[in-house]
Amino acid sequence: MSLSGTGNFCQPICEDSSHRHPWYPPEVATSDPIARGQLLLRNTLTGKKEPFVPMQSRHVRWYTCGPTVYDSSHVGHARTYLSFDIMRRVMTDYFHYNVLYQINTTDIDDKIILRARQNELMRQLEADNSVDLDKLAVLARQALDEAKAKSDQKKAEIEQAIEDATQKKDSRAKTEQEGLLEQHLVKRKNLDNDEAKIMAATAVTGSDARANLLAAAKSVIAEKLDREKGHLITDHSVFNAHARRYEREFMEDMTALGIREPDVLTRVTEYVPQIIAFVETIIEKGLAYKSNGSVYLSLDSFQAAGHNYRKLNPAGPGGAATSAAEMAEGEGALAGGGSSEKRNPSDFALWKASKPGEPAWESPFGPGRPGWHIECSVVAGDILGERIDIHSGGEDLKFPHHDNELAQSEACFGCNQWVNYFTHTGHLHIEGLKMSKSLKNFITIRQALEHNTARQLRIMFLLQAWDQPMNYSDQTIDDARSKESTFKSFFREVEALVRDDYLAQEVGWRMADNDHKLADAYLEARQSVHESLLDNFNTKDAMAALLKVINEANTYLRLPNVRPSVLLLRAIATYVTQILKVFGVIDGEDDFGFGSGGGDANAASSGGERYIDTLVSFRESIRNAALEAAKGGDSKAAIQSVLQICDALRDEVLPKVGVRLEDRPTGTMWNLEDPEVMAKELAEKAAKEKEAQISKLEKQLIAREKECEKIKNSMVAPKDMFRTDEFKEWDDAGVPISLANGEPVSKGQMKKNKKVIDKQTKAYTDLMDKSGNNPQEFLAAAQKEVDDIKEKLSKLSL
Repeated sequence: MSLSGTGNFCQPICEDSSHRHPWYPPEVATSDPIARGQLLLRNTLTGKKEPFVPMQSRHVRWYTCGPTVYDSSHVGHARTYLSFDIMRRVMTDYFHYNVLYQINTTDIDDKIILRARQNELMRQLEADNSVDLDKLAVLARQALDEAKAKSDQKKAEIEQAIEDATQKKDSRAKTEQEGLLEQHLVKRKNLDNDEAKIMAATAVTGSDARANLLAAAKSVIAEKLDREKGHLITDHSVFNAHARRYEREFMEDMTALGIREPDVLTRVTEYVPQIIAFVETIIEKGLAYKSNGSVYLSLDSFQAAGHNYRKLNPAGPGGAATSAAEMAEGEGALAGGGSSEKRNPSDFALWKASKPGEPAWESPFGPGRPGWHIECSVVAGDILGERIDIHSGGEDLKFPHHDNELAQSEACFGCNQWVNYFTHTGHLHIEGLKMSKSLKNFITIRQALEHNTARQLRIMFLLQAWDQPMNYSDQTIDDARSKESTFKSFFREVEALVRDDYLAQEVGWRMADNDHKLADAYLEARQSVHESLLDNFNTKDAMAALLKVINEANTYLRLPNVRPSVLLLRAIATYVTQILKVFGVIDGEDDFGFGSGGGDANAASSGGERYIDTLVSFRESIRNAALEAAKGGDSKAAIQSVLQICDALRDEVLPKVGVRLEDRPTGTMWNLEDPEVMAKELAEKAAKEKEAQISKLEKQLIAREKECEKIKNSMVAPKDMFRTDEFKEWDDAGVPISLANGEPVSKGQMKKNKKVIDKQTKAYTDLMDKSGNNPQEFLAAAQKEVDDIKEKLSKLSL
């Protein structure tokens, strides 16, 4: 805890027995928890911000739901795990809590079983040479028809549910079903896209035709094969290998994003004996029951024992408001038996009886596997105990997963509150919908890292409130890049200043009020960052405070005849760096800045500085001389060549060795950078310039083609405009006076035709004047311009 002052004094302290003079203690601000130095955390259990108080001392036991490792992780996952990584770093590196952080990997689940079975069946199909291209095409067509029929049926069911909810005036159910319909329409669009790909693949022959059709129809064929043969896949190693592959990929993705490894990593499959014991304890307490080889938590018994259900997503007593869609989400895609084997339709599975094609472990309840929710209760309870300070996950896990976790844990441990603080990250949306694998509107983490750095993605999430929805778009990532550029530019500026021997000059404040204003901005930034982090880890406002003080510093440095306070600017840069290190944006031990990276930057900056200074000075001298000569108008071509050489040194040569030059009115500033980063920046700059050049040429092409068409039209002699088979006679001006059948042309039509000829006469006359009575040559020149532009576009396209 750290206290804040009001700017006033309290009454003096003066003890009679002391020889000390009176002391006036500053008045402590007590207006709100933040002023009192308390950390506030949005707690989903209460729906509002609460003062964070660890259960024991400053020890924080923190559990975060890990991934269900059935496929590659996407940017939505990155949003969750980066957000919690930032919060964890702030809690440990800034507030200095003692954190024990655990993540669990869900390595057995309905999604994993389905995907592993489907992949294995597709592997067998691919290896089955008896299924030639023709047979595969028939199979693909059948699978597609079945998928479309299933889709049509699902749509009809949702529409009927919406109609029923409307008649019952059940707004909650209606809204839920409308959301499901929106998602279903996206899935149907994806199915239609698959159909187009399948049709295109079946129309192609050749050596790769079978492989291409397998790839195009994989989604629908895999589902069909699983329905027909999924029960035959019983080897545990198939499911285990699938989970291990994507678990490793997930951990590699986390490393690539700069996310700290957890202090403890657990797997469900390594906890099956403990899960069975956990379930037995709940049964012994009379809060769960066996049914057809499965075990369910009895919500009626649970609540009768004095417990509360749906703490995170309250929706009525006894779970009565739990919808069919919510239950389906909680029970999984392979759920069987339905509500017929439950005492209460809202009861949820602690242990699932395994069906053919599902992995199974022996238990007192019969062969089966853990329910989805039980895993987190068992692994977290084993590592962190019966009292957890923080439990975290994505917004979509609130219900049923986390609410069911709470229920079964409190049933087993016999407590009323297993978790003190629940935190949930907001959804990541793309084009208005939650990013989701089922909707196929996701971008994998690896795809995102092909176009953006891990630092840029982290900055993007820092600029958003972690507990609110956000949109992933070109605008959000461009904003992150812009902010990164602002930080880089400021660090380079300060680096250039501190490189000089500031002790050889006056060291005090020499800019009067401007120095005081900058110092105040620095202190205000520190206070604002501190208060923002106390306020629910508000990195959005903390980043705004950092950028604001940088803006103040940049304004200060642009003052006329500036004599900067180097130490103050260094203090600002060092503080900004410290906070960015806390956020995980910066690694390394440099006092400030992102570091140059790419080789031994320290050696370069110590032994190589004088050579760089000499090179820069030499280049600057040439450049200045050339600029002076250019003003006199002598040897312009040679001078331009010298300038181009200087620019090439700046833009092409030095970046390859990690040296950045910036030409300023006051001179040239240099900094050491990572050559790879600079190469990427130059490539992006070149790409944008190329894009702009192509856009410009395309506009020119449209204009010149229109001009050619206009010339062609203008080349027609006015009197020949209506010399067609439609007419029989014309007057001297070429206006038709009779039709081909001998009937006269109406006066109204003659008037219209005369106007056309008059307009053509003007266009024809103008063309003759412009072309010097040589329109063909004029057209050829215009057409050559069109061809030249097309040739330039063709080269740029390459």
